Order: sequence, then structure tokens, then C-alpha cells
Amino acid sequence: MSKKLPFVLSIAGFDPSAGAGVLADVKTFEQHRVYGFAINTGNTIQTENEFFEMQWIDLAFVLKSLEKLFDNYKIKAVKIGIVPSLDYLKEIVFKIKKLSPKTKIVWDTVLKSTTEFDFLNVENETALIEILKKVDLITPNYNEILQLSSKGINAETTAILLSKYCPVLLKGGHNPDEIGFDYLYLENEYTSLAPSANIEIFGKHGSGCVLSSAITANLALKQDLKTACVNAKKYIETYLQSNPTKLGYHYV
Repeated sequence: MSKKLPFVLSIAGFDPSAGAGVLADVKTFEQHRVYGFAINTGNTIQTENEFFEMQWIDLAFVLKSLEKLFDNYKIKAVKIGIVPSLDYLKEIVFKIKKLSPKTKIVWDTVLKSTTEFDFLNVENETALIEILKKVDLITPNYNEILQLSSKGINAETTAILLSKYCPVLLKGGHNPDEIGFDYLYLENEYTSLAPSANIEIFGKHGSGCVLSSAITANLALKQDLKTACVNAKKYIETYLQSNPTKLGYHYV
């Protein structure tokens, strides 16, 4: 008899090119031997090169979907992607914790698309802190983390401050000094995750989605946070090597 796979959930947008959002997340889940569910927060019109339009899903519909899934399945971990506002995000996070307090939550802080389309403007620091205290990891890049600080400080200092509330994986794809170096900030320490040496990688549409969903899968497989991040980095490097186009291939 085959091993029963743990259940995981992506709450994110629908990208018809399947490079990002729930389609990319579920493909990543499948490769990690976890069973992936998905709840759509918004429909997009986009390709791997251009973002055109976003149509958000009503929050009540998302919350009802959450209730039905958690009523029927024991979901080990959740990845959250694109949302339109902090209030929308807070309702989702608090609903998950009410339905299943032990479920791990990874928030991939998608605040803008690569074409500078605004998804989420962080204005309420108090609400942000309330959310951070409920999640198990956030995964901003160097551009996104600056929007999570109202103090106008640099990315590294912001990550240290935010790590008082939850762990922070500062992704290195936009690292101006050390490209490809990720940093995992915990409350009292940080770990550098260096890229593999002498490999050729190609930029991919949605690589941040893939990384965060790989971490989510690893957490559902009972890996500790550092191990989950290290293994997810190995997965994303293989993904970035898969072909020279912006749409990567997932494979075992």
C-alpha cells in the first residue's frame, strides 16, 4: 500500500501561464510528495513576460472554501501568496488558526508584480504585526521587505526587526551585494544560505512562488524550518537550471 501523503494548501492567485500562483504551487507540491489543495484569491491576465490585469475573489468566498477544506481534511501547512489588502490577509490567517491552530503558515509577501503592478500596500503596522505573530515564516525579496518597514531602513535591519515576530527568509534573487544568497532570520540568529557554485541558472517567472511552496511542502513533511529552507533552495536551483526560458520545468 502506498504511503498516505500529507495535505497542504496554496491560497494564491491564478496565473494562466502556470509559472506562478496556485498552478505553480500545486506542481511544486506534487514533486515534493505532498497532496496539494488550492484556493484562488484572484484571476489574472498575464504571460511570463507581462502582467495586464487582476480580478480579486470575494473574501467571503475564500473563507467559506477554507472552512470546507479544513472541515474535511487535516491540512499540515498553508502557503499564502497574492492578496489585495492586509485586512483580507488577516481574515485568512486568523481563520486558519481558528480552524487548525497547529497548521503551519508560510506567507510569500507578494507586494508587487515584476511589472510594478501594486497588489498590496502596507500602511497599518499594527495589523502587520498581528499577522506576523500568527505565521511561521515570511519570504520577502529585497524589494518587498523594504515595503514592510515604515522606518525607511535597509533590508537586513528590517528583516532583523520583523524576526522578533516571526522567522524571515530574505530571498537573495534581488540581493544587490550577494546575488543568490538567502538569509534566514530567526529571533536571535540568522543563517546564510549560499547558492551552489558553478551552476548556470536562468531567471524564471514565479520563482518566489515555487520557493515558498517548496518550503511549505517540506514543513508538512516534518522538516524543521532551517532544513525546509535549505532543501527548498536546492529544489529552486534545479528549477532555475531546467531551461533558458522564463517558464521552468518541475521534475523529480
